[in-house]
Amino acid sequence: MKEEKGGKRAHDKASAPEVPAGPLHTDQAIVETLKINYMPYAMSVIVSRAIPEIDGLKPSHRKLLYTMYKMGLQKGTKTKSSNVVGQTMRLNPHGDQTIYETMVRLTTGNQSLLHPLVESKGNFGRVYSRDMKYAAARYTEVKLAGMCEALFRDIDKDAVDFTDNFDSTTKEPTLLPSAFPNILVNPNQGIAVGMASSICSFNLKEVCEAIISYIREDAVDWTQLLPAPDFSTGGQIIVSDSDLRRIYATGRGSFKVRSKYRIDKKNNVIEVFEIPYTTTTEAIIDEITKLVKDGKIRDVNDVRDETDLEGLTLTIDYKRTADPEALMQKLFRMTTLQDSFACNFNLLIDGRPMVLGIGGIVDNWLKFRMNCIHRQCAYDIERKGERLHLLSGLAKILLDIDKAIRIIRETKTEAEVLPNLMKAFAIDKLQAEFVADIRLRNLNREYILRQTADIAALEREIADLKDILAHESRVLALISDQLAELGKTYGQPRRTEILHEAHVEEITDDSLIEDFNLKLFLTAHGYLKKVALVSLRSANDHKLKEEDAIIQEIETHNKADLLVFSDHQVVYKLRIHEINDAKASNLGEYLVNLCQMDPDEKAVYMVATDNYEGSMLFAYENGKMARVALNAYATKTNRKKLANAYNGESPLIRMLYLTAEQDLAALSNIDKLLVFNTAELNVKSTRDAQGVQVLKSKKGSIMVSLRTLGEAALSSVDYYRASVPAIGCYLKEEDKEDRQVVLF
Repeated sequence: MKEEKGGKRAHDKASAPEVPAGPLHTDQAIVETLKINYMPYAMSVIVSRAIPEIDGLKPSHRKLLYTMYKMGLQKGTKTKSSNVVGQTMRLNPHGDQTIYETMVRLTTGNQSLLHPLVESKGNFGRVYSRDMKYAAARYTEVKLAGMCEALFRDIDKDAVDFTDNFDSTTKEPTLLPSAFPNILVNPNQGIAVGMASSICSFNLKEVCEAIISYIREDAVDWTQLLPAPDFSTGGQIIVSDSDLRRIYATGRGSFKVRSKYRIDKKNNVIEVFEIPYTTTTEAIIDEITKLVKDGKIRDVNDVRDETDLEGLTLTIDYKRTADPEALMQKLFRMTTLQDSFACNFNLLIDGRPMVLGIGGIVDNWLKFRMNCIHRQCAYDIERKGERLHLLSGLAKILLDIDKAIRIIRETKTEAEVLPNLMKAFAIDKLQAEFVADIRLRNLNREYILRQTADIAALEREIADLKDILAHESRVLALISDQLAELGKTYGQPRRTEILHEAHVEEITDDSLIEDFNLKLFLTAHGYLKKVALVSLRSANDHKLKEEDAIIQEIETHNKADLLVFSDHQVVYKLRIHEINDAKASNLGEYLVNLCQMDPDEKAVYMVATDNYEGSMLFAYENGKMARVALNAYATKTNRKKLANAYNGESPLIRMLYLTAEQDLAALSNIDKLLVFNTAELNVKSTRDAQGVQVLKSKKGSIMVSLRTLGEAALSSVDYYRASVPAIGCYLKEEDKEDRQVVLF
């Protein structure tokens, strides 16, 4: 048995493949690997998928539109979208759903384009709705829009190059000979590898008039000719001359677009009926709902989408006490009811991605369009020349029709007919074939005269076409005439209203903060409650942890600043509106976490202020007191933690916030009481000043308490009053009753 096992092992060893000596991996240079594996993919996405070309189309758009053109959908009735999708797959191998999604964006129903290229019937969703889905391709119908006639102008006259489709079974155009600058008229966005494109749309009529002016004058101010972009969803565009000039010059920059709305004060309703092109109604509703839940917006009762067949309507119900205009200003700042459109005019020019300004785009489009016209004219000259050549031969026959008939009749063989005609009338073979193919019924003088009457017209047309080719000014004039005709035929009023930045109220951060009266409560265990006064009216019983108690409460408002002093001589600065709202039934915010205090640190006092007026009074066990201006805690930067907030050499007895001069009572541990006025203490600008002696020490006595006169409830104030520094007077018996030593 052992021998069998040993023999089997020997056999397995012998049959196992030999492992080559040396390393089991090969090193690859990362740069070379990227060139071989990554660069072809990246270039394919850039050149053949994501970046639009000078005709304003991506390859997927062009394949779809050309398929519809070949299907005869320029005129006539609509056909099912599924028919178009199926036919387009001969040019576009990326799948039927992808093709249909491309079609959806081009339709009149979806409203993505300022000038849709596909006329549609059925549900194609809406560009301003995230959740409104388009119907399946088998239910919807499409045809080419009227504008596509200009998009395909002279495409059958060799105006553009054609190339093989993906399987070389048919031809497709590399570009469409668009007679209008579709690259500027319709918006286009795409994300490629390492680059992107985002081109906004402009009004067709304005673009046509601007280019005509540019052709006539050459040096123009584009900001004067094109006042601003125009979007299919309308709204209002906020422009500044500097931003617009930068975008027009470089092709990069951004501008703001905001919604249009109307206010129904009778029903406390705001109706938004146009929104920015970059957002959707559902996104806006979600944003407003979140703001209401977070307590950042308190004036909205309800928000809902009431869009119907008449168009978009976003309804916001606001509270009766709210200011609707102020509310909209807040929503503009905090939601995409006002949004930004980032421009990146990146397009392919002769297969190369280039970021161009308006002038650069127009120059390249004119160059492309002039080339299309040159090619179309050359094609017409060739075809008309061929026709003229044939008619010239026919004209020679006109000199003696009977001779031609006799030659044909007397010729013995068919092969000799053409040579005999060529010899008799001095014409070439093509002319002879044309004459020989004339039917017998057409061998009459009327037919021949009618045919030859076109010779003079053809000669004039050919001469005119050659003149166009010879003079660039005539080509540009032809482009101008076509643009003027298109602007007049398909031009529409501007949809997006223009607002100049200087006329728009600037929305500041402070204006977005909702202001209301509230109370702040500080507990001994370091909890802070922010409770609106409205909420306090309905519930006054505070929820506290066991053995916890409220040590301070102040009334203020939501836009004030809060200073929280700790027992580590540190002050923490907070904005009250950033503190979460609470109710009396909540514990509130734990200041150790909110202010990121040390674990053994404790909050002992708080001050709310708007303008940092007044002063802080610090009373120490050694009888000294320091009065520090509150503006010493104001900083130009947004520092949230200030060290050395007060002096720490002697234990702190109490701190008070003073807004006006007042009388205070200082008590020592030997029952000596001193009444003094705070006016006797000079205000210091140094936060950790030691202060001045107020209550003198006697036989090592220390100060144990500082109270206001209201808290002290003294029987005779003048008895204890003295100028500082002083030891004070012993407490009277009647003032010793119910005496409490209050530290803070």
